[in-house]
Amino acid sequence: MHIVIMGCGRVGSALSRSLEERGHSTAVIDSNPDAFRRLGPGFTGIAVTGVGFDREVLKKAGIERADAFAAVSSGDNSNIISARVAREQFKIDNVVARIYDPGRAEVYERLGVPTVATVPWAADQVLRRLLPAGSESAWRDQSGEVRLDQVYAPFAWIGRRVAELEEAASVRVAFLRRLGSGVIPRPDTVMQEGDYLSVFMREDNAQQAHAVLESGPEAD
Repeated sequence: MHIVIMGCGRVGSALSRSLEERGHSTAVIDSNPDAFRRLGPGFTGIAVTGVGFDREVLKKAGIERADAFAAVSSGDNSNIISARVAREQFKIDNVVARIYDPGRAEVYERLGVPTVATVPWAADQVLRRLLPAGSESAWRDQSGEVRLDQVYAPFAWIGRRVAELEEAASVRVAFLRRLGSGVIPRPDTVMQEGDYLSVFMREDNAQQAHAVLESGPEAD
């Protein structure tokens, strides 16, 4: 795959390196040429100086042959404009925009642009570490015996199959939200960073279930 990345900050440069390690080609766009130093000497992709919503800049980055586009600069407006140009003018189906404002994120997802809302994700991670595990649920059935909890995929479980988590924690992952889209997971679905899980569990097992979510799988 060829992936075009707009923004060469810490996120964009790390994303580019991760993609290249997996055998994909990348092109990185940034208005500040000094930012490309973050890519390191091993970078083999394309570095293009300019703004990510400029058609000619996008063409230099190989947008016409790209399989995906990620807008991860520090500016919400630049990210969403670039994402819409990639999708609407260059017909890139797999487009993701990083958004700081959660209100904007919801609007843009309704417009068909998947977003990663940085602030809500970070706030959720901090909240989960401040409050006792399992202290908050999203829904309970009338008997009070079954509850629905919504959590971001714990770091310890990223890269593991949903079936492994369900068996270890005695829970059921009903669905998850990934890059703005709803997904009904299969047992072999592998959890990714940023996945937002909707998990059913028994009330009397909630504390133990959350302990397993936090601690991760037992050593193989």
